Amino acid sequence: MPKTISPLQKARAAYTPKLPKALAMHGSAVKAAMGEPTQSVSDQNEIKVLFPNTYGLPVITFDGPGEKEIPALNVGVILSGGQAPGGHNVIAGLYDGLKKISAQSNLFGFLGGPSGLTDNKYVKFDDAFINEYRNTGGFDIIGSGRTKLETEQQFDTVIKNCKTIGITALVIVGGDDSNTNACMLAEYCARKNAGIQIIGCPKTIDGDMKNEWIEASFGFDTASKVYAELIGNIQRDANSAKKYWHFIKLMGRSASHIALESALQTHPNVTLISEEVQQKKTTLREIVDNIANVVKKRAGAGKNFGTVLVPEGLIEFIPEMKKLIGELNDLLAANTAHFDSLSDSHKLQFVNKNLSDDTSHVFASLPSQIQWQLLADRDPHGNVQVSRIETEKLLIDMVGEVLNEWKDAGKYSGKFSAVNHFFGYEGRCAAPSNFDADYCYSLGYTASSLVGAGVTGYISSVRNLTKSADQWIAGGIPLTMMMNLERRHGKDKPVIKKALVELDSKPFFEFASKREMWAMEDDYQYPGPIQYFGPGEVCDVTTITIQLERN
Repeated sequence: MPKTISPLQKARAAYTPKLPKALAMHGSAVKAAMGEPTQSVSDQNEIKVLFPNTYGLPVITFDGPGEKEIPALNVGVILSGGQAPGGHNVIAGLYDGLKKISAQSNLFGFLGGPSGLTDNKYVKFDDAFINEYRNTGGFDIIGSGRTKLETEQQFDTVIKNCKTIGITALVIVGGDDSNTNACMLAEYCARKNAGIQIIGCPKTIDGDMKNEWIEASFGFDTASKVYAELIGNIQRDANSAKKYWHFIKLMGRSASHIALESALQTHPNVTLISEEVQQKKTTLREIVDNIANVVKKRAGAGKNFGTVLVPEGLIEFIPEMKKLIGELNDLLAANTAHFDSLSDSHKLQFVNKNLSDDTSHVFASLPSQIQWQLLADRDPHGNVQVSRIETEKLLIDMVGEVLNEWKDAGKYSGKFSAVNHFFGYEGRCAAPSNFDADYCYSLGYTASSLVGAGVTGYISSVRNLTKSADQWIAGGIPLTMMMNLERRHGKDKPVIKKALVELDSKPFFEFASKREMWAMEDDYQYPGPIQYFGPGEVCDVTTITIQLERN
């Protein structure tokens, strides 16, 4: 039975994404101009030793017609990690680009992420298959997964499976962790002379995978707009009912990019920025007191309502909590089997006994629910999963306690009724905005050009994003440029450096200059749903963050 699709999806299927001028004019078999040799963002000596075959490669910019004919290519692609709007268009752009090189080129999609690559489970794309997913959200075209490609045994399996199919290039669509694995795989394939190119694409709604050459990770634009719509709806409700404080935790992992962009779009009463908390060494109690003071001042003006935005990773940036989480990560990484064998009561005793005195005191002061969330299963890197820690509920409880203390002392007479929310999955598979539809298609098309250029160890780069798409600049940068050393499972490991919110950046300055006014005045903005049809200033505009950063 044929699938039924909504009128919007049918209209979106007819949308033709825009491309950078060089690719639109010359196709994917375009000239690759090589820049100067590069180096990693930090830890240069150590990274160079770890990646001798792929370190120091030049930046590539595509401009002008290709100078030689490229034979048909067999390429594989995987979607890795969490979903992000626009992933389907990356694959569509990659497919179209390969077919532009040669009609006999083939694209294979591995199912379920990296595990599909090691298990050799794949599909071969054709026009009908691809056309069904153009300009749609989600990763359901082939699925995704979080299996890590990091051992030589896995790398050997990947090489074997690719050679069995005849694949000579692999495109890995993922975030910083997935592209870290891509960097390691590229180095291994180069060392083994495997004849398999590895190309990455920058995906994550978190916005933490960017630099001079990667101006935005795809999906951030769409997800931020989805969350801003929801926040705006809640603020309209708060301003209507005038009796609730809404504490809204926003996905974003460690970085506060989504929280900052959402604040710039909606003007909430309080927004916490984790990176500022870390720089100022703001304690948990100070954060609570600051929020309570805003609640108190607004109550004095007859406003017993408001909104508070909380970034997902806040808790690991609070000094005493960061130290606690660090000690817990190292402790549990070194004693996993023993810890798992203990009863619940003995687990708590073991933790308190092995933490430093001041950290043990902090742990003991937390509500039991938060304690167990901190002790829950770690992520694949051995770190606490911050999305499972209900920071917004912790803040509600602690703010309520402070306000009750003030009320008993005659310092506060307002009402505090709070509602908690967590916005995350609501935005990860949304239909991509026009910007993300164009950007993702361009990233995929650019990846096909990198494959055609015969390079490996690169990530697709499309720059100049505040301009119209025809002025975008397509190319690629070496994955090793983005690498540094970080502590994982108690050891230093090479990983792509996360881009956190910079406190000397224009987006943060804009937010900081307005937040005191937003705290008291109901300057709420209501962005509404993403628009796909209409004037460009409504439909094609990108995030406030990138407009401020790049203009």
